[in-house]
Amino acid sequence: MTTNSTQKDIEALADSLSASADALHTRLMSALRQKPPAVAQPVAQTLFENEVALRQRANGLYLEAAVLAASGLGGAQKQLLDVTARAQDKIRKIEHVKDLIQLTGELLSLAAAIAAGKPDRLAEPYENIKHHLEAMGAK
Repeated sequence: MTTNSTQKDIEALADSLSASADALHTRLMSALRQKPPAVAQPVAQTLFENEVALRQRANGLYLEAAVLAASGLGGAQKQLLDVTARAQDKIRKIEHVKDLIQLTGELLSLAAAIAAGKPDRLAEPYENIKHHLEAMGAK
């Protein structure tokens, strides 16, 4: 894989994280518009903070794409893109707020490992996301 190709993969991952933040925002706003709201104020605040953090991580990936291209992520981008796309889809459909918090928290952990250029720290959040998605029935 060329550096340019890897850079594009990293940018695509940033796009996916950004889209996950969009899905979280849409889902949260829908829950807040219900009468009574489907989420309590402290939970909504936590989810908004997760959304902002996801956006910040995605923005950081855009800025660091050239550096990350050489960070040793290798062929992991495809797997990362797949799992974040599945998470993004699931965020739109999650009914339990606890699951929403856990999933977005794991996405943040994954994004942090990528942004830090620490491929050795990708395995745990990646596996946690996969297991969480499987437990929620996202095949």
